[in-house]
Amino acid sequence: MSIRSLYQAAKVENTVSPYDTIHLKVFYPAQMSGSDQEKDMGVVPADAQQAPFPVVVFFNGINCGPEVYQWLAVQLAERGLVVVTFSWVAENIPGLIALTPGVDLMRLAPNTYGTGPTALALPAILQALEKLQTEGVLTGLLDLQRIVLGGHSAGGRVALESADPKFFPQVVAAFAYAAHSAGIVQMGYQPGTFLPLPHALPMLLMGGTRDGVIAGSSDRYGVAWETATTPVERTFREAIVADRGDCYLALIEGANHFSVVHPFDATTGRAFLDFPATQPNETIRELLAEAIGLFIDAHVRHQPIAVKAFDQRMGFGNPLVALFEQK
Repeated sequence: MSIRSLYQAAKVENTVSPYDTIHLKVFYPAQMSGSDQEKDMGVVPADAQQAPFPVVVFFNGINCGPEVYQWLAVQLAERGLVVVTFSWVAENIPGLIALTPGVDLMRLAPNTYGTGPTALALPAILQALEKLQTEGVLTGLLDLQRIVLGGHSAGGRVALESADPKFFPQVVAAFAYAAHSAGIVQMGYQPGTFLPLPHALPMLLMGGTRDGVIAGSSDRYGVAWETATTPVERTFREAIVADRGDCYLALIEGANHFSVVHPFDATTGRAFLDFPATQPNETIRELLAEAIGLFIDAHVRHQPIAVKAFDQRMGFGNPLVALFEQK
């Protein structure tokens, strides 16, 4: 199978130049045609036989370039999905210019939390997808009523917090790696507070037992975490109240905060806080991609065989899975 990508740019409303533009990279299953346009411009048609394509929008961690998630985007596209990553340099936190997933800090405050999505970039991304549905190689091939939100670290948090049909009816599921919903004490929350997450949709929350970044950031939340996975576990048990059987917690043995990225970039962000992984990162990434793919197959594409395969892959004595829970 051939996987190709295309680029788009979009303006984010209510943001200030020069930090008001995001750049999208859209991965899709392709079918080489041999056309002149293909040869001259590199524009390869989508594989229409696999359409309509559900869409995954992936939110990066702070100061994590979208290219470090390309491995995952390609593997998901190989399963017949369209995957969107994006790059946004902005002053998301006052005084700090960074590569951001677009966190709406106003929506994180105690008096406004839960009243709207925290993913600032998502409306612009959805508009860009509507445009792609009407022109170019993806015309008429996107299933814009089946959009999945995913992300890493802070990007995973905004994915989970924004996956509410009250905000975006077209969003049908969400997943996150190395994310949690603890309230920041500097924003007015009591130490150890976990903010509720939307619970109307299927969710997959994943983390690593060697997450040094989460372990080293506990002062933000006014506590000392018992383990590196404590806030991830508490988020699943306390912040997600669903009981339909389509919400999952998976802790990966030996994985650290950046096991989901490849290639690893130590020049930016807080990678120096992380603990060394104790399992090969290639093996961890293989498990993460399969888990996410099977989760989407089971709960977005509603493939019964995928439900069984997901349960078998993540449970039943898999040595890479330290903990697997469902509710």
